[in-house]
Amino acid sequence: MSTATTIYLNRAGSLVWYGALLWLSYLMLLITLQYVPMRTDVAFLLIKEDVVGMLHYRIAFFAHVYTGMFVLIAGMLQFPAYVRNNFPALHKWCGRVYAYLIIIVTGPAGFIMGIYGNGGLISQTAFCLLAILWVIFTYKGVAAAIARNFAAHQNWMYRSYALTLSALSLRFWKWLFVLLFEPRPMDVYHIVSWLGWVGNLLIAELYIHFIIQKHKGPIRTSLLINV
Repeated sequence: MSTATTIYLNRAGSLVWYGALLWLSYLMLLITLQYVPMRTDVAFLLIKEDVVGMLHYRIAFFAHVYTGMFVLIAGMLQFPAYVRNNFPALHKWCGRVYAYLIIIVTGPAGFIMGIYGNGGLISQTAFCLLAILWVIFTYKGVAAAIARNFAAHQNWMYRSYALTLSALSLRFWKWLFVLLFEPRPMDVYHIVSWLGWVGNLLIAELYIHFIIQKHKGPIRTSLLINV
């Protein structure tokens, strides 16, 4: 295969990937808008009547939902080489928004929500572990950027964003399992609470070790945090 063909296929693949990601993000936005202004009588909260009366749960839920879209979009803008090379300031500020929201707001709020997750201990363990790893991976990405270890920074941010995308993949797997197998609702939660993020993380690790390491192409053009 010629170099020109390889470049063309890579660009086409990137366009398909980002197009799908934008479409799924749009669907996620529609879900988010159901909770604007703050409402507890719509969508997911209709099945959380046992905990929605708790102030700390409501704070965690709305903090997580309202910041989640910013995290998703800001993270998406971290990876295209065109953005990093031509708009380094945008890369830097989106990186700050992404990292600080996850570490300070979205991740901790997700942990609180995970404590009360549907599906009992199995699902609750999955959601809480997801929130903890999300914060840790993002923090490690920031620390690596500050230390100017760009290869490690890139790898940790791939892992972090893989967990960010669990918001989309979890819903996809839930839809697919219900469509194909019509399982009981709690059985679905047991499966997708783990598959929704473990699968993403596995893909990220394979990409890091078989694509990134093979081509030795870490981000060198800009930092997540300017120090």
